[in-house]
Amino acid sequence: MQKFIGTGVALVTPFKKDLSVDFDALVNLVNHNIENGTDYLVINGTTAESATITAQEKEQIIEVIIKTNNKRLPLVLGVGGNNTAVVLEELKTRDFTGIDGILTVAPYYSKPTQEGFYQHFKAIAECTDLPIILYNVPGRTAKNMEPATTIRLANDFKNVVAVKEAGNNKQQYYTLLKDKPEDFLIISGDDDLALGVALAGGSGVISVIGQAFPKQFSTMINHGLKGNNKDGYDIHYKMMDVIDYIFEENNPAGIKTVLKELSICENHVRLPLVKASEQLTDKIKTFVKEFK
Repeated sequence: MQKFIGTGVALVTPFKKDLSVDFDALVNLVNHNIENGTDYLVINGTTAESATITAQEKEQIIEVIIKTNNKRLPLVLGVGGNNTAVVLEELKTRDFTGIDGILTVAPYYSKPTQEGFYQHFKAIAECTDLPIILYNVPGRTAKNMEPATTIRLANDFKNVVAVKEAGNNKQQYYTLLKDKPEDFLIISGDDDLALGVALAGGSGVISVIGQAFPKQFSTMINHGLKGNNKDGYDIHYKMMDVIDYIFEENNPAGIKTVLKELSICENHVRLPLVKASEQLTDKIKTFVKEFK
């Protein structure tokens, strides 16, 4: 699964002032990443505000990204939820032409047992031949999928090829890296830990901040994959503050503020999210102005 090694980015959904999707800005964002070193793109993840995107908008967004990408980078589509039957129905009915894999989130709100996680993902794995990246993000789902469950799925289903681990838990990363099958990918979902995970044997990152600074962030991750500790951390230390900023209030309000300062898209978000505060916006403006 070489196509999922390196720096993937979880694309935002740009909105206009009236909160309709800004497709011109989306094209700008996709090209910005393709032209500056991103390795693959993730569509309709949490950062895309997928919870407030309509079914029609989702189809339009996928179409625009596939067309803009024009087969230049691998594409991963978010297909997940806490209703297993609905997820399976999408897998059975959607046309996945142009999509290289799916990112499927651990069921949120329901708080299943570890066996519940296993049975949910087992059903997904048996429903599609597409490569599957599991997505563990307990800060949003309210329940951690334990390493033993992830490894069990990796061993039992050949199309379960990776996990995006976003628990911000170093020990959990180490356990996954120690126990994983040889070809199974451990992908960081934590921008602040991504370099360390790569240096420890991980396969890269699905990043939020990477879409704003793809050249710098992907260079950092490549240093990590090559074991270049010093060069990687030279970049990491320069980006530490902005990584903290974009998650200080909510995601994606923070990253959209960064993208606005880079003239890539506006910073509008849909309720119940709100724009970054004036105080946070000022810190982001200062960082972007001074970052080199």
